Amino acid sequence: MAQVDAVILAGGTPKPGERLYTYTQGKPKALLEMAGHPMLHWILEALDHANTVRRIAVSGLATPAAPATPAAKPRVYVSDQGTLMGNAQAGAAALAKTGPLTTHVLMVSSDIPTLTPETVDWIVKTASETDHEAYYSLIPREKMEARFPGSKRSYFYFKDGVFTGSDINLMSADLLVHGHAKAPALIEARKNIFQQAGLIGWDILLLFALRQLTVADAVRMASERLQLKGRALICPYAEAGMDVDKPGQYELVKRDMESRLRPEAA
Repeated sequence: MAQVDAVILAGGTPKPGERLYTYTQGKPKALLEMAGHPMLHWILEALDHANTVRRIAVSGLATPAAPATPAAKPRVYVSDQGTLMGNAQAGAAALAKTGPLTTHVLMVSSDIPTLTPETVDWIVKTASETDHEAYYSLIPREKMEARFPGSKRSYFYFKDGVFTGSDINLMSADLLVHGHAKAPALIEARKNIFQQAGLIGWDILLLFALRQLTVADAVRMASERLQLKGRALICPYAEAGMDVDKPGQYELVKRDMESRLRPEAA
Protein backbone atom coordinates (compact mmCIF):
# COMPACT_ATOMS: atom_id res chain seq x y z
CA MET A 1 0.00 0.00 0.00
CA ALA A 2 2.86 2.38 -0.79
CA GLN A 3 0.38 4.38 -2.87
CA VAL A 4 -3.38 4.30 -3.23
CA ASP A 5 -5.97 5.51 -5.70
CA ALA A 6 -8.40 8.04 -4.24
CA VAL A 7 -12.11 8.64 -4.85
CA ILE A 8 -13.51 12.01 -3.82
CA LEU A 9 -17.18 11.63 -2.88
CA ALA A 10 -18.54 14.84 -4.39
CA GLY A 11 -22.22 13.98 -4.86
CA GLY A 12 -25.11 15.77 -3.21
CA THR A 13 -26.88 19.10 -3.65
CA PRO A 14 -28.59 20.76 -0.66
CA LYS A 15 -32.31 21.23 -1.21
CA PRO A 16 -34.52 24.15 -0.07
CA GLY A 17 -35.02 23.88 3.68
CA GLU A 18 -31.74 22.02 4.25
CA ARG A 19 -29.09 23.63 6.40
CA LEU A 20 -26.64 24.73 3.71
CA TYR A 21 -29.12 25.68 0.99
CA THR A 22 -28.79 29.38 1.86
CA TYR A 23 -25.12 29.11 0.91
CA THR A 24 -25.29 26.74 -2.06
CA GLN A 25 -28.51 28.04 -3.71
CA GLY A 26 -29.07 24.89 -5.73
CA LYS A 27 -25.42 24.19 -6.56
CA PRO A 28 -23.61 20.98 -5.53
CA LYS A 29 -22.20 21.10 -2.02
CA ALA A 30 -18.73 20.29 -3.34
CA LEU A 31 -18.76 23.63 -5.18
CA LEU A 32 -19.54 25.70 -2.08
CA GLU A 33 -17.09 28.62 -2.04
CA MET A 34 -14.41 28.46 0.64
CA ALA A 35 -11.55 30.95 0.87
CA GLY A 36 -11.73 31.92 -2.78
CA HIS A 37 -12.28 28.48 -4.29
CA PRO A 38 -14.87 25.68 -4.29
CA MET A 39 -14.34 23.22 -1.43
CA LEU A 40 -13.49 20.56 -4.01
CA HIS A 41 -10.46 22.62 -5.07
CA TRP A 42 -8.88 22.24 -1.61
CA ILE A 43 -9.47 18.47 -1.56
CA LEU A 44 -7.86 18.09 -4.97
CA GLU A 45 -4.93 20.22 -3.83
CA ALA A 46 -4.34 18.07 -0.75
CA LEU A 47 -4.50 14.81 -2.72
CA ASP A 48 -2.32 16.17 -5.52
CA HIS A 49 0.42 16.96 -2.99
CA ALA A 50 0.09 13.76 -0.94
CA ASN A 51 2.95 11.36 -1.69
CA THR A 52 0.75 8.33 -1.03
CA VAL A 53 -1.92 9.13 -3.67
CA ARG A 54 -1.46 7.86 -7.22
CA ARG A 55 -4.67 8.75 -9.14
CA ILE A 56 -7.87 10.62 -8.32
CA ALA A 57 -11.51 10.13 -9.26
CA VAL A 58 -14.04 12.87 -8.56
CA SER A 59 -17.27 10.96 -8.21
CA GLY A 60 -20.60 12.76 -8.10
CA LEU A 61 -19.73 15.71 -10.30
CA ALA A 62 -19.61 15.70 -14.09
CA THR A 63 -16.64 17.40 -15.76
CA PRO A 64 -18.50 20.50 -17.06
CA ALA A 65 -19.58 21.40 -13.51
CA ALA A 66 -16.18 20.85 -11.93
CA PRO A 67 -13.81 23.73 -11.19
CA ALA A 68 -10.95 24.16 -13.62
CA THR A 69 -7.92 23.31 -11.52
CA PRO A 70 -4.44 22.18 -12.59
CA ALA A 71 -4.09 18.41 -12.29
CA ALA A 72 -0.79 17.20 -10.87
CA LYS A 73 -1.99 13.59 -11.02
CA PRO A 74 -4.23 11.56 -13.37
CA ARG A 75 -7.84 12.56 -12.72
CA VAL A 76 -11.25 11.34 -13.88
CA TYR A 77 -14.78 12.64 -13.26
CA VAL A 78 -17.96 10.63 -12.78
CA SER A 79 -21.54 11.91 -12.58
CA ASP A 80 -23.58 11.53 -9.39
CA GLN A 81 -24.89 7.99 -8.81
CA GLY A 82 -27.27 9.03 -6.03
CA THR A 83 -25.64 7.20 -3.09
CA LEU A 84 -22.26 7.27 -1.36
CA MET A 85 -21.58 3.61 -2.17
CA GLY A 86 -22.70 4.11 -5.76
CA ASN A 87 -20.34 7.05 -6.14
CA ALA A 88 -17.48 5.17 -4.49
CA GLN A 89 -17.90 2.18 -6.80
CA ALA A 90 -18.38 4.35 -9.90
CA GLY A 91 -15.21 6.29 -9.10
CA ALA A 92 -13.23 3.07 -8.63
CA ALA A 93 -14.64 1.66 -11.88
CA ALA A 94 -13.64 4.80 -13.79
CA LEU A 95 -10.09 4.56 -12.45
CA ALA A 96 -9.95 0.84 -13.27
CA LYS A 97 -10.60 1.68 -16.94
CA THR A 98 -7.30 3.56 -17.04
CA GLY A 99 -5.31 0.82 -15.31
CA PRO A 100 -5.46 -1.71 -12.44
CA LEU A 101 -6.55 -0.31 -9.09
CA THR A 102 -4.19 -0.15 -6.13
CA THR A 103 -4.80 -2.76 -3.42
CA HIS A 104 -6.80 -0.23 -1.38
CA VAL A 105 -8.82 2.81 -2.36
CA LEU A 106 -8.99 5.99 -0.32
CA MET A 107 -12.49 7.47 -0.02
CA VAL A 108 -12.51 11.18 0.73
CA SER A 109 -15.47 13.46 1.39
CA SER A 110 -15.55 16.68 -0.63
CA ASP A 111 -16.56 18.80 2.38
CA ILE A 112 -13.35 18.73 4.45
CA PRO A 113 -11.51 21.67 2.84
CA THR A 114 -8.87 21.98 5.59
CA LEU A 115 -7.51 18.56 4.60
CA THR A 116 -3.72 18.52 4.25
CA PRO A 117 -1.30 16.24 2.38
CA GLU A 118 0.25 15.34 5.75
CA THR A 119 -3.11 14.05 7.00
CA VAL A 120 -3.59 11.92 3.89
CA ASP A 121 -0.09 10.47 4.07
CA TRP A 122 -0.43 9.66 7.78
CA ILE A 123 -3.63 7.68 7.21
CA VAL A 124 -2.26 5.70 4.27
CA LYS A 125 1.14 5.01 5.85
CA THR A 126 -0.40 3.97 9.18
CA ALA A 127 -2.86 1.67 7.43
CA SER A 128 0.04 0.15 5.50
CA GLU A 129 1.39 -1.30 8.74
CA THR A 130 -1.25 -4.05 8.67
CA ASP A 131 -3.26 -6.04 6.16
CA HIS A 132 -6.95 -5.27 6.66
CA GLU A 133 -9.88 -4.90 4.29
CA ALA A 134 -11.25 -1.70 5.79
CA TYR A 135 -9.74 1.12 7.83
CA TYR A 136 -11.90 3.62 9.70
CA SER A 137 -10.28 6.66 11.27
CA LEU A 138 -11.31 8.11 14.62
CA ILE A 139 -10.19 11.52 15.90
CA PRO A 140 -9.84 12.12 19.67
CA ARG A 141 -12.17 14.81 20.98
CA GLU A 142 -9.27 16.73 22.50
CA LYS A 143 -7.56 16.94 19.10
CA MET A 144 -10.73 18.15 17.39
CA GLU A 145 -11.62 20.74 20.01
CA ALA A 146 -8.07 22.06 20.23
CA ARG A 147 -7.87 22.52 16.46
CA PHE A 148 -11.48 23.61 15.83
CA PRO A 149 -13.01 25.04 19.04
CA GLY A 150 -16.79 25.17 18.88
CA SER A 151 -17.07 22.84 15.89
CA LYS A 152 -19.99 20.97 17.50
CA ARG A 153 -19.01 17.53 16.30
CA SER A 154 -20.89 14.33 17.16
CA TYR A 155 -18.82 12.08 19.41
CA PHE A 156 -18.58 8.36 20.16
CA TYR A 157 -18.00 7.59 23.84
CA PHE A 158 -15.82 4.52 24.32
CA LYS A 159 -14.34 3.10 27.50
CA ASP A 160 -10.89 4.24 26.41
CA GLY A 161 -11.73 7.63 24.97
CA VAL A 162 -14.11 9.96 23.18
CA PHE A 163 -13.80 10.22 19.41
CA THR A 164 -15.42 11.68 16.33
CA GLY A 165 -15.49 9.99 12.94
CA SER A 166 -13.22 10.83 10.03
CA ASP A 167 -14.31 11.67 6.49
CA ILE A 168 -11.34 9.96 4.87
CA ASN A 169 -11.14 6.17 5.08
CA LEU A 170 -9.66 3.19 3.24
CA MET A 171 -11.27 0.10 1.75
CA SER A 172 -9.70 -2.76 -0.17
CA ALA A 173 -10.28 -2.46 -3.89
CA ASP A 174 -11.69 -5.99 -3.98
CA LEU A 175 -14.23 -5.24 -1.25
CA LEU A 176 -15.20 -1.97 -2.91
CA VAL A 177 -15.59 -3.39 -6.41
CA HIS A 178 -17.34 -6.65 -5.48
CA GLY A 179 -19.21 -5.19 -2.54
CA HIS A 180 -20.38 -6.46 0.82
CA ALA A 181 -24.01 -7.10 1.70
CA LYS A 182 -24.02 -4.38 4.34
CA ALA A 183 -21.42 -2.04 2.83
CA PRO A 184 -23.87 0.51 1.34
CA ALA A 185 -25.82 0.82 4.59
CA LEU A 186 -22.66 1.00 6.70
CA ILE A 187 -21.20 3.77 4.58
CA GLU A 188 -24.43 5.75 4.79
CA ALA A 189 -24.46 5.21 8.59
CA ARG A 190 -20.77 5.92 9.11
CA LYS A 191 -21.44 8.78 11.57
CA ASN A 192 -24.63 7.54 13.22
CA ILE A 193 -24.04 5.08 16.06
CA PHE A 194 -27.72 4.09 16.22
CA GLN A 195 -27.88 3.19 12.53
CA GLN A 196 -24.61 1.29 12.86
CA ALA A 197 -25.93 -0.65 15.85
CA GLY A 198 -29.01 -1.67 13.90
CA LEU A 199 -26.73 -3.18 11.27
CA ILE A 200 -24.15 -4.78 13.57
CA GLY A 201 -26.12 -5.60 16.72
CA TRP A 202 -28.10 -3.84 19.45
CA ASP A 203 -26.09 -5.55 22.18
CA ILE A 204 -23.13 -3.53 20.93
CA LEU A 205 -25.21 -0.38 21.29
CA LEU A 206 -26.04 -1.31 24.90
CA LEU A 207 -22.39 -1.86 25.76
CA PHE A 208 -21.56 1.35 23.98
CA ALA A 209 -24.25 3.27 25.91
CA LEU A 210 -22.84 1.95 29.19
CA ARG A 211 -19.34 2.91 28.02
CA GLN A 212 -18.16 -0.65 28.44
CA LEU A 213 -16.69 -0.95 24.95
CA THR A 214 -13.11 -0.10 24.06
CA VAL A 215 -12.36 0.85 20.47
CA ALA A 216 -10.59 -2.50 20.03
CA ASP A 217 -13.64 -4.37 21.39
CA ALA A 218 -15.96 -2.57 18.99
CA VAL A 219 -13.72 -3.27 16.00
CA ARG A 220 -13.36 -6.95 16.93
CA MET A 221 -17.11 -7.48 17.39
CA ALA A 222 -18.01 -5.61 14.22
CA SER A 223 -15.37 -7.48 12.20
CA GLU A 224 -16.62 -10.85 13.43
CA ARG A 225 -20.28 -10.10 12.68
CA LEU A 226 -19.64 -8.49 9.32
CA GLN A 227 -17.05 -11.13 8.41
CA LEU A 228 -14.45 -8.66 7.25
CA LYS A 229 -11.08 -7.59 8.56
CA GLY A 230 -11.32 -4.05 9.89
CA ARG A 231 -9.03 -1.73 11.81
CA ALA A 232 -9.60 1.60 13.56
CA LEU A 233 -6.92 4.25 13.17
CA ILE A 234 -6.67 6.84 15.96
CA CYS A 235 -5.88 9.84 13.80
CA PRO A 236 -4.14 12.87 15.37
CA TYR A 237 -5.22 15.19 12.54
CA ALA A 238 -8.54 16.95 13.18
CA GLU A 239 -8.65 18.08 9.55
CA ALA A 240 -9.69 14.55 8.57
CA GLY A 241 -13.04 14.99 10.31
CA MET A 242 -13.82 18.71 10.10
CA ASP A 243 -16.62 18.51 7.57
CA VAL A 244 -18.97 21.34 6.65
CA ASP A 245 -22.52 20.21 7.40
CA LYS A 246 -23.98 23.27 9.11
CA PRO A 247 -23.82 27.06 8.65
CA GLY A 248 -21.83 27.45 11.87
CA GLN A 249 -19.26 24.92 10.67
CA TYR A 250 -19.03 26.68 7.32
CA GLU A 251 -18.28 30.00 9.01
CA LEU A 252 -15.76 28.39 11.38
CA VAL A 253 -13.85 26.63 8.61
CA LYS A 254 -13.99 29.68 6.36
CA ARG A 255 -12.43 31.86 9.08
CA ASP A 256 -9.81 29.21 9.78
CA MET A 257 -8.74 28.94 6.15
CA GLU A 258 -8.69 32.67 5.52
CA SER A 259 -6.69 33.27 8.71
CA ARG A 260 -3.93 31.02 7.44
CA LEU A 261 -3.48 33.39 4.48
CA ARG A 262 -2.85 30.87 1.77
CA PRO A 263 -1.63 32.66 -1.37
CA GLU A 264 -4.60 31.20 -3.29
CA ALA A 265 -7.04 32.61 -0.71
CA ALA A 266 -5.63 36.13 -0.76
